[in-house]
Amino acid sequence: MARLKVAVLISGRGSNLQALIDACADPDFPAEIRLVISNEPAAPGLHRAESGGIPTAVIAHRDFAARDAFDHAIDRALAAAGIEFVCLAGFMRILGDAFVARWRDRLINIHPSLLPAFKGLHTHERALAAGVRFTGCTVHFVRPAMDDGPIIAQAAVPVFPDDDAQRLAERVLAAEHKIYPMVLRLFAEGRVKITSERVRITDFIPTAATCVLNPIL
Repeated sequence: MARLKVAVLISGRGSNLQALIDACADPDFPAEIRLVISNEPAAPGLHRAESGGIPTAVIAHRDFAARDAFDHAIDRALAAAGIEFVCLAGFMRILGDAFVARWRDRLINIHPSLLPAFKGLHTHERALAAGVRFTGCTVHFVRPAMDDGPIIAQAAVPVFPDDDAQRLAERVLAAEHKIYPMVLRLFAEGRVKITSERVRITDFIPTAATCVLNPIL
């Protein structure tokens, strides 16, 4: 069976990119990364891709007077590489409606909160300020609104009394590295279905429901 041809869009260090690279290094994994695109020429994630032998492209948003032109340049690069599916991994640009429509249901993002809570930036600081006992991360299909779209998977992370934003971010990031490759595998295996903007995972056998408490007394 042919492996799903994937591109990853980044802006920074690329730790989620690395998790995807590591997963795709397994020849039995049903997807392969064919291209990594960064809007930031100095993004450390580009070196991760190059170390893995993955082609890279820099499409700097500052070089374009209009967002549509920037989006179109990305779209051309994806088409030239024969890309079938796109993962956003710390890509800090909002893609335009036309681009999102072209890649509808083939474009996913990972966000460091349990959406729909704490959309946007500074998620960990806001979670701590709100006093929540759990936060986490979400992988979702991209829609025109920021951090919106059908939720595919989530991982919950407890918030501890002595947490600061950095400690909490590290715990959430470890969860991100687990669920992003998992979601890519599910999609590549054809197990992710969308009906009326709700995601269903086929051939999924749930375990017995449990209640997770925080704090545990």
